[in-house]
Parts: sequence; C-alpha cells; structure tokens
Amino acid sequence: MKKKIQTVQTLLDALPFIKKFRDEIFVVKYGGSAQNEQELKEKFAQDILLMYLVGIKPVIVHGGGKKITSVLNRLNIPTSFIDGQRVTTEEVMEIVEMVLSGDINKEIVSLLNNHGAKAIGISGKDANFISAKPKDFEKFGYTGEITKIDPRVVYNLLNEKFIPVIAPIAASFELSHPGYNINADLAASKIAVALKAKKIIFLTDTPGVLDKEKNLISSLNKEEIEKFKKDGTISGGMIPKVDACLEAVDGGVKKAHIIDGRIEHSILLEIFTSSGIGTQIVGE
Repeated sequence: MKKKIQTVQTLLDALPFIKKFRDEIFVVKYGGSAQNEQELKEKFAQDILLMYLVGIKPVIVHGGGKKITSVLNRLNIPTSFIDGQRVTTEEVMEIVEMVLSGDINKEIVSLLNNHGAKAIGISGKDANFISAKPKDFEKFGYTGEITKIDPRVVYNLLNEKFIPVIAPIAASFELSHPGYNINADLAASKIAVALKAKKIIFLTDTPGVLDKEKNLISSLNKEEIEKFKKDGTISGGMIPKVDACLEAVDGGVKKAHIIDGRIEHSILLEIFTSSGIGTQIVGE
C-alpha cells in the first residue's frame, strides 16, 4: 500500500507542471547515447509518448554525426572537420541525407509509433521548411547556415496531432542543388524560435553545465555564460550547446535545458519535477 501511495504522490507532484505545459510546444534535440543505446531509446520513446498524452506538443530534431562518419568510413569516402563542423562535399552530402533522412529519421519515427505515438518524419527540404545558404563554401562545402524557417509546415502537423521528427537538412532554391547539412543543435534552436516553443531540451552525454569542481550548475543566464566562457569553465563542445540555448531564449523561448540523456527518463525528470536534473538557461 505504501508503494501505491508513493506512486500517487509522484503523479500529484507532476500535476502542476502538466497543467502548466498543456498545449505548449517543446522542441527536443535528440542525440548522444540516448540516440544510440537501445534501452535509452525505449525510455526516450516512453518520455515523448507521455508528454504527448498529457497534452504537450513535442517536436524532435535529431543529429546523427557518429553514424554518418561510420558509413563514410565504410565506403572509403574522406571526411574531415574544421572547428567541430563537418566539411560537406557533394559526395558527403549524399551520404548525410541518406543517413539522416533515410535511416535515423525513419528509425525514430518507427520507434515512437511502435510505442503508440503518432509520429511523422520530415527534413528541411519538405515543403522548403528550412532554407539555408553556405556557411563558407570554400571552407565547409555544403554545410549551411539557416536563412529561413516556415513554421506552417510543423504547425499543420501538430494540428493533425502528429509528433514531427525533423532531420536537419536544408533546402536551396537552386535547381539540382543537393541541399545543406545543418548543425542539429543550431537547427533545433532556430526551429524552437520559429515555432514560439515554450522550451527547448538538449539531450547530451553530460549532466549539464559543470563548474570547475565538476559540480552541476542548475541555472544560468547570458551574463553568467559569458563570464564562464571567458574563465574556461564553459569550453569545448559545451560552447555550441550553450550558444544554441542562448539563441533560443534570446528569440523568445522561455527556457532552454541541457540534460543528461544517459539517465533513464531524463526528460520527464527535468520537466515534471521542481528540482530538475540538468542546467536550465533563462533570459535576463
């Protein structure tokens, strides 16, 4: 009986958050171990389904860098990185689209549908949902910067009760153009702003932003982030993550969250509990 009462108490604790977030759009950037380990995939699908069933409108943006690199290596196609961004030749772009849109995207859609959700996969090329220009063609090739997002495409899917699963590939208005490879973190941020999302959540392989003693920093604003960048507390791969968070909150998203996707049900723990488990980035 005690266990049953604890279960009810857990549900009651989550109730204020369920009421608060009903009908709100949450963008989830899906990556890291949560995207690669089977047990974590199942937990992720359960989290998204529960959000969906209580009235939240999840929108998923995924990456797939490790798998792209694996396929390129298997096909003996050279691949390289500059400043952490993949140099995307036309040959590489073909594989990027094949892996992101044709493989990973459909795997996520199938996973969610098998758990009882109603998911549908798209890329930025569909209905010219995402348009881009070259980041620096001579340096990065077909790696792009987003110039425009048409939110109507996703709004229509949400109105039909679908969970959109988005591959970060952008369209070009040039005929016979292969499209652009877009950084998934930045794509998620731009999409969240365009959709006027309530939250954006980044699943990573770290607990969140850590101080120099490796303790979790539970909340940050822009001023604190700039200070921690200067003193080296925030460095390496965490910099583009926090930059994407700042871009989202500067664009009107209420909060951005960096959480540990290696923890089971990390999304639910972050959004339906008072303490959360990761780092939240808030506006001024």
